[in-house]
Amino acid sequence: MASFARHPSHPYNRHSYNPNPPPPPPPPLHHHHQYGQNMEMQQQLPPQSRGQDFGKIGGDATSLIPDPEITGPRRHGCNPFRAIVIILRSSSSLGACTNVLLPFVPIGLLLHWWKRELHLWIFLANYLAMIPMANLLAFSSAQFSSRLPRVFGVFVQLTVASAVELILCLGLLFKHEFEVIQAALLGSMLANLLLCTGLCFIVGGIRKKAQEFSEAVVETSGGLLLVSVAALMLPAAFYESVSAIGRLTPKALDHRILYISRFSAVLLLIAYVTYLFFQLATHHSEFDEALAESEQRKKVRANIRRENLTMAEAGLVMLVSLALVTLHAIFMVEQIPFIVGEHKHISEAFMGLILVPLVEKAAEHLKGIDEAWNDAMDFALSHLLGSTIQTALLVSPIIVLVGWIAHKPFSLNFEIFMIIVLVFSVLIVGNFIKDRKSNYFEGALCVIFYVMIAVTAWNYPGPPRE
Repeated sequence: MASFARHPSHPYNRHSYNPNPPPPPPPPLHHHHQYGQNMEMQQQLPPQSRGQDFGKIGGDATSLIPDPEITGPRRHGCNPFRAIVIILRSSSSLGACTNVLLPFVPIGLLLHWWKRELHLWIFLANYLAMIPMANLLAFSSAQFSSRLPRVFGVFVQLTVASAVELILCLGLLFKHEFEVIQAALLGSMLANLLLCTGLCFIVGGIRKKAQEFSEAVVETSGGLLLVSVAALMLPAAFYESVSAIGRLTPKALDHRILYISRFSAVLLLIAYVTYLFFQLATHHSEFDEALAESEQRKKVRANIRRENLTMAEAGLVMLVSLALVTLHAIFMVEQIPFIVGEHKHISEAFMGLILVPLVEKAAEHLKGIDEAWNDAMDFALSHLLGSTIQTALLVSPIIVLVGWIAHKPFSLNFEIFMIIVLVFSVLIVGNFIKDRKSNYFEGALCVIFYVMIAVTAWNYPGPPRE
């Protein structure tokens, strides 16, 4: 019988048995080694899974990634004139629009020093001046943190933004405006959860039918928000229950509320430190991967090349803007007793829930809206939910503890109306983001509910003033 054996090099004999197989080829050298490994792993994947990770950003979790809005060439040194040009352009079109309010910066300062009897005008001028200064502080902190790892950079930006809120509340604390502080703390969380998140959903829904975001950002932030609100509810629930029973005198009840608030403040700070360790250390890579993918989408969508501030310029601008924000916040806070006292229709609830949070979180709102427009919802939610968490777990406890040290009896005994509003806000937003998708309809519902809260706060009566 004729032999049908084929030559070993024939393609049909590639998988035939060979007692002396040839040695494996040497690994690729130098910079081609990683490419060869990637191609080999890709060939081992089944056909339906190849290309599944296309578009994802690789790299270490601690890699230094510049700000997604600014991809221009790096500069060095400190050039004040060039820095001013970069500042006026800001990081987004919305941020640049706030520069039209820059004339109110000197106006607010001059009115405070020369026309101290014009309480309403001093309040309005410094109120408007805080908007461009807060935007400048957010822009410079973003430039500074662009040299840092992604997750840690977001944390630095949130901390700098919380400095404005902390300064405002400390100024109110030493003015004994405890009702305004409580309303401002909850109003800051409401503005982030309802107004800004709703606007982000609306703006993102204009360009895309449904925007998606990471499970790591949603689950961690959503669960921590619910725990934070529950912790803030405890003093108010205790006060209402015990006062209804009538077993304690008002003085004894206030003493116990202060004790519960101060003990809770320490525990909330411990929870915040644990959250930082979770986000920045043990689970850093999960958050970094989500922000990296969101960053890539934003770069593709924005397609903008902007020039950077240098490290020295960013640090200098951040310090100057923080100093100016502090001055404007102090000057504005000084006028609140006159505004609330002279204009009877403006209550502490409306001042704290609506007016003060709008200006202290203006930069966060503008940045979040710009990120949503460029399909970077993970960045937007990281800023908004992270800012809300910092208000609950960092700013509120600090105010309580500073009041304890300064012998100011500030407690976490919030009004029941404000607590109920906050609880429903967390539940509404948590229900909208649990499927990790958003659309303009959900955003419209959030904004409508926020407007309803504003109307209710406008008509909410405040305590009588002497």
